[in-house]
Order: sequence, then structure tokens, then C-alpha cells
Amino acid sequence: MSDLRVTLLGSGTCHPSLNRSSPALLVETGGKTLLIDSGPGTLRRLLEAGKTIDDVTHLAYSHFHPDHTGELVPFLFSTRYAPGRLRQYPLNLIGGTGIEAFYEKLKGAYGHWIELPDGLFTITEMDASREESRIIDGISITTGPVSHNPESVAFRVTGPMGRCVVYSGDTAYSQTLVDLAAGADLFICECSFPDDEKPWGHLTPSLAGRIADEAGVGRLVLTHFYPACEKADLISPCKKYFSGPLTLARDLMVFEIH
Repeated sequence: MSDLRVTLLGSGTCHPSLNRSSPALLVETGGKTLLIDSGPGTLRRLLEAGKTIDDVTHLAYSHFHPDHTGELVPFLFSTRYAPGRLRQYPLNLIGGTGIEAFYEKLKGAYGHWIELPDGLFTITEMDASREESRIIDGISITTGPVSHNPESVAFRVTGPMGRCVVYSGDTAYSQTLVDLAAGADLFICECSFPDDEKPWGHLTPSLAGRIADEAGVGRLVLTHFYPACEKADLISPCKKYFSGPLTLARDLMVFEIH
């Protein structure tokens, strides 16, 4: 049995695509199921991966941009308004500084339709200004600040046997991300644009490779591809820095970490 089972539900961006959903990552460990980010298309991909929203015990967000949070409201609405179904486990909503205020603003727009029954919903707010570790309802989670939005955090999830996966979220080069990813078995890192098209707040193949090399990760997976990446060589510039196993993400790709 694997310590961690990781499914890439979405490898794309806000740009509509028939092949790539917006960012979403599913991590199964110790009998719990963590969904990190849920951009448009996530709920369909979740079903295609053989899971339902009722299987998800933890719902986490790297930051609050629409391509990462777009299906939070549908997730909560479907959970609440589901005749004949009852969630068996409380849902823990996790995010950086401001996640509780973000949820309250959504409630201001949608009202009680996204409120779950008493005892079935909790919010855990991680400090987006520093590295912070907690065991949240059975899952060991460490977050660290990254360079994108004020609330932006990367996630390190560690299984019962000590294996771990790190998810960067959206970020520019960040020493805190290098530190958070140190020694990770699997590093899922955003690579939004080719080297010659880098915007602020995102990574390119070279920068992702540099972070992976400095962190000494076991395997690097590049994800969060904007259209420019589809025709570009992402492997060669990344390999100039990172010589380990390298994978270009596809939706529904699965990794078993033993």
C-alpha cells in the first residue's frame, strides 16, 4: 500500500481547454482525502478519478484566484443540497491568511446555500507569513509563503510512513519554496510559461528546475500550463538545472509514493 496516492485532476490554467482543467490536486493518505485547489472542471475530473465530493475530507487552497477556487461554491452547494446523501466526515477548509474572511464573503453572496450542517464544517487558517506545520484531522500539513498573492502558500503533505509531496501553487522563485520542498519525494511545481515569456509571479522551466535542484527532490512534475507551453520545449531548459526524474503533467495522472 502506498503512503501517498496523488492524482493531478487539473494541469491547466484559467484559459479554457478541452484537455486541461484548471488547477486541482488530490492527495490520499492515511484514510483521508485532501483536495488542493478546485478550479473550473474539478468536480467532473474528481468523478473521472473515481471519487465523489463526499470522499473529500480536506479542501485546501493555495490562494484565492478564480482558476484555483472556482468550484469551491459548487462543491459546498452540492454537499449541502444533496437529497438522500449525507456527508460521513466533517469537511475541513484550509488556506492561508484570510481564508475565513474569503468564505464569509462567499456566504454574503450565496447565503445559507453554501453552509453545511453543524459539525460537518471547520476552517483552518494557516499563517501566510511564515512556515507552519499542523496535523489537521489526521493529515500532516506544512505550509510556507510563496511569491504570488498575500495569502499564497505552498503545501507539503507527509504520509504516515514519512513520504511527502509538495505542491507549489502559483509563485515566482522563492527561497521559502526551496526550503519547504527540501527532500520531497514528489514536487508538483507550476510552470506557467516558457523561459522567454516569463511574467511576474510565475515560474518557467528553468526556474522550476532550479528550485527542484536546490531542494533535492526525488521527482519533479511541471504543471499549470498556459497555451504558450503547449508548443514549447519545457524539458531541455528544466534539465539544465534538474537532472532527476521529470514529468510534464496531464489531467488524471496518478503517482503512488511508497
